[in-house]
Amino acid sequence: MEKIALTAQVREKAGKGVARGLRRNQMVPAVLYSHGKSMPISMGNKDVTKILNTEGGEHALINLKLEGGSGGPDKLALIKDYQIDPRNGALIHVDLMEVAMNEKVKIPVAVHLTGTSIGVKEGGILQHGVREVEVECLPNQIPEHLEVDITSIKVNESLHVRDIKVAEGVKILTDGDATVVTIQPPISDAKLEEMLAAAPVAATEGGEPELVKKPKKEGEAAAAAPAAEAKGGATGAKEAAPKKEAAPKKEAAPKK
Repeated sequence: MEKIALTAQVREKAGKGVARGLRRNQMVPAVLYSHGKSMPISMGNKDVTKILNTEGGEHALINLKLEGGSGGPDKLALIKDYQIDPRNGALIHVDLMEVAMNEKVKIPVAVHLTGTSIGVKEGGILQHGVREVEVECLPNQIPEHLEVDITSIKVNESLHVRDIKVAEGVKILTDGDATVVTIQPPISDAKLEEMLAAAPVAATEGGEPELVKKPKKEGEAAAAAPAAEAKGGATGAKEAAPKKEAAPKKEAAPKK
């Protein structure tokens, strides 16, 4: 595996304010872990992004040259983890792990499927299982990915982790019974019609509220009847009210 040279600066200070300042200057804050110890560093954002965007870049061996502080001689490291800003996709943090060429490491490796399954050609449905597995090997033996040929997989058959072939010196640690891919049988026309027929039934099971809404006109008529009666009653009350009698005229006082 090819080694990639990368320069990093040892950071004397840490914290959110320092990290924001680094990002404004097109640097990415990072931490180098080694045998239980950690060292805060910073690297050029473009340099690290370029490594991550290459094939197998996440597992690239990095020859890290440290500048400033007491970083010591060059370090050999792997990218352990990194964080991306979900708002703009920018790289915001990287964790690196120092390694030695004679010490085995444990690292996840992606599984790539190749070929077209016989079961899929027959109308089956391909269902993914695990998409990466953890392997243990020396740093220079880390595979970029693991290829799995699914051409011979038929309907109702599966391929498991134990079926993956790896190079000598590479050991898969993931459970061998874990499923990588399985081919489900196609849905028959009869089954599809049955599913479609069941859908309206499920929709009308909650039809009782619709029945409550249907007698709207009846409800409005029923509500209008008491209102009419109340109006009629009010009119009748007006008609039944007795008329006031005219007040008697005062007689003129007799002239003296």
